[in-house]
Amino acid sequence: MEYNVFAKACPSRPLLEHVTGRWGGLTLGVLVDGPLRFNELRRRVDGVSEKMLSQTLQALERDGLVNRDAQPTNPPRVDYSLTPLGRDTAERLLSLIHLLEARMPEVLDAQKAYDAR
Repeated sequence: MEYNVFAKACPSRPLLEHVTGRWGGLTLGVLVDGPLRFNELRRRVDGVSEKMLSQTLQALERDGLVNRDAQPTNPPRVDYSLTPLGRDTAERLLSLIHLLEARMPEVLDAQKAYDAR
């Protein structure tokens, strides 16, 4: 079967949303450094609410990008890490993130010029 993200009914479209959405992309990017617990992730992804992070992790886990490892300790310990697919995806996202960060002066100049018109 061929997939076409530009087709309305293609199942790759929701996956693209999960990966490129604000919280999905940032969560994947943070997990490149290694497994993290929920609260560590929440601190690293500045501004995400507990509810949004939980929903994001569930979507990424369902998509096969994130692994949730719950350990039977007291209190329970849950670690989140990237699957091989998640790592490949996150590394590509980080390339885009680094490009955008490096080109921010150009973006800000363009925004300033646009707003001045």
